Amino acid sequence: MSGDSDCTRTSPSAGSPSDNEFLPDRPKYVCSLSPDLVTKAREELQEKPEWRLRDVQALRDMVCKDYPSLGTCLDDAFLLRFLRARKFDYDRALQLLVNYHTCRRSWPEVFNNLKPSAIKPVLESGFVTVLPRLDPEGRHVVCIRPDRWTPSNYPITENIRAIYLTLEKLIQSEETQVNGIVILADYKGVSLSKASHFGPFVAKKVIGILQDGFPIRIKAVNIINEPRIFKGIFAIIKPFLKEKIANRFFLHGCDLNSLHQNIPPVILPEEYGGTSGKLDISAWNELLLASEEDFLHDFSQLVLPCDSSPHDMLVSRDADEKQCDDSLRGMKPQLYYCY
Repeated sequence: MSGDSDCTRTSPSAGSPSDNEFLPDRPKYVCSLSPDLVTKAREELQEKPEWRLRDVQALRDMVCKDYPSLGTCLDDAFLLRFLRARKFDYDRALQLLVNYHTCRRSWPEVFNNLKPSAIKPVLESGFVTVLPRLDPEGRHVVCIRPDRWTPSNYPITENIRAIYLTLEKLIQSEETQVNGIVILADYKGVSLSKASHFGPFVAKKVIGILQDGFPIRIKAVNIINEPRIFKGIFAIIKPFLKEKIANRFFLHGCDLNSLHQNIPPVILPEEYGGTSGKLDISAWNELLLASEEDFLHDFSQLVLPCDSSPHDMLVSRDADEKQCDDSLRGMKPQLYYCY
């Protein structure tokens, strides 16, 4: 998160020229959207170019008034991500921004030392990648393959770190902020022992980030090659899903024709009945690893808000873990039954 995070030096929305000359310099926002995407953003996200910077300043003022110790980036481009993700509803955008930071502070196993080089083994395994071509709606397709993960090599949190960094890289693009993304998850070969790592605690955390703690629009989740065990996995996930997101899950089984109704073969690799050649993970890995310095710059160490302490967070986290462990004990018989 680049930029100045000190709200005490941020101007109100109607600052005088004499006030402004003492403000820290911020990167000047320049819109990179095509005319078609400007129109789409206006129609779908309520984004009006003539009011865009006014809206950003309004959100900035709200942060400085209500959360002066949040420690967030206040650059125009950064705040725009949150406004677009919540269709320029100031209150909802502010809550998303606060959730974004709360998620990062409350799960140190995922967010400490978060940089591409730290998750290189996950990238090299092919657990997560991004297809090289966009779909007809201009959306990136994030491909997740759990069968590429060997639990004895590293914990499941490393996979989550890789997914998170992938989303952070994608959301830097204004096109992605407007169009959203599509997920393709291949559950071929997922066993009961592997599925058991994805318990209610992890499910709740991941779903919480994707739904309410990250400024990205997930337009569809396509599940392919799901075994019977996936019924148990989905039983764990579904209670945490909002109805709108739950309705965007499409279970295709082994039916590639069904998958092709949602993702055209022309952008899919041969592994999924596509015509774009073998799945190549190297290009995305190189792009992400080449962004190391950018991530180090953006992910400055966040400080805890003044009204909370590390002890408070640990107590809250322990309570969540206990509640989710209790839920997991109830889920395990269902997992075995589905398997």
